[in-house]
Amino acid sequence: MNASPLDDPVWASLTGPHARFAERCGQVLRYSADVAPFVAVTDEFDDGWRDVAELAGPGGTVVFAGRPRTPPPGWDVLERLPGVQLVDERVVGAADAEAVRLTAADLPEMHSLIERTKPGPFLPRTHELGTYLGIRRGGALVAMAGERMHPPGWTEISAVCTDPAFRGQGLATRLVLALAASIHARGETPFLHAVASNTGAIRLYEALGFRLRQHLVFAAIRVPAS
Repeated sequence: MNASPLDDPVWASLTGPHARFAERCGQVLRYSADVAPFVAVTDEFDDGWRDVAELAGPGGTVVFAGRPRTPPPGWDVLERLPGVQLVDERVVGAADAEAVRLTAADLPEMHSLIERTKPGPFLPRTHELGTYLGIRRGGALVAMAGERMHPPGWTEISAVCTDPAFRGQGLATRLVLALAASIHARGETPFLHAVASNTGAIRLYEALGFRLRQHLVFAAIRVPAS
């Protein structure tokens, strides 16, 4: 496959630490539909769109993260967003006493926060992909971040979000650094993805010690309904 697991982190995750979440058909791997929307394809992928359709089902939507893919006629490209991948170059992780580990019991609040802040896809079982940390104010969950893709030796920090009423207090930074500390502690390296237009978040991550590794495209593609 690729020289680095980060060249295709979805494939590397699903053939590695996240194999238990993988579904495969021919040239295509995907996360279980209630875990994450991402798919990955083999290097030999050419006319494997039937495999994508088989996994996603009629009218189903999948997300590619990598180089652009052009689906056959009749398929809908719902969104195509330029993105960036950033990797830890000099991040100094820091445990945070106020950051609590979130569990399935916190899911209603987690989904409510996701709905208010829209950091990206968060499905019924996304929380199973790794550790999710949160900060509460007055008992309410107001900030969150967690782990998503898991290529061998690497862990993606994702779902970084803060309730609008509590922004500007550095809560997201604290959660990213707390996750980085736990990732470092198990001998792995954190990385991130961001939409290229989210320049404020990218500047923050670079200030924390992440550096740009590659540009990529996030493409949401819908299978024909029939």
